[in-house]
Amino acid sequence: MDQPCPMTPAQRCEKIVKALARYRAKVPECYDEPLHDVIERVARTGSIGKVDIGALYFWKRIQLGRWNEPLLKAPEATVRGITATAVEAARNRSLSVPEAAAAAKVALSPLPGMKTGGALPSALILAAAPHRMAVYDKRARKGLADVCLPLSDGPARYRRYMELIEQCRVEMAEHGAGIYTAREVDLALYWLGG
Repeated sequence: MDQPCPMTPAQRCEKIVKALARYRAKVPECYDEPLHDVIERVARTGSIGKVDIGALYFWKRIQLGRWNEPLLKAPEATVRGITATAVEAARNRSLSVPEAAAAAKVALSPLPGMKTGGALPSALILAAAPHRMAVYDKRARKGLADVCLPLSDGPARYRRYMELIEQCRVEMAEHGAGIYTAREVDLALYWLGG
């Protein structure tokens, strides 16, 4: 039987703050230039096109999958129609962040490569709502376990991930660490899980 993790919320916050500082000390800001370019285009257009998906795919360093060719064969208008719905869902302020994340992930599911896995869909969702959302990946998941917030497999994993990210954000504010974005928390977790 697993032992409960002895980490307090204050200790978790301290670990996240230190991990984010280490990440920033090692990774140049220019690394995220492709992401920022996509964020700017999504802000203008309200949707995400195939070129944007390709840029996010490159930025996340995701392995080539069987979904690439079917996505390339999909008409741009279809891709933009689906992603516009996801962008709207991610930005919906009447929903909590985890609810909006889940709605955006469901909206993306008709696109090839977006139904399963979390890294690429979450990158698109981040591009849609960069001040609310975070990127999911295996390293961030390992980072969550490292701060005693394990994430189980199964349906709605991205929603549960965002619930844990929001928990960290609330704890950090409550323990005087300051106001952190979901993206800053995911970067710290990514660094911890490396």
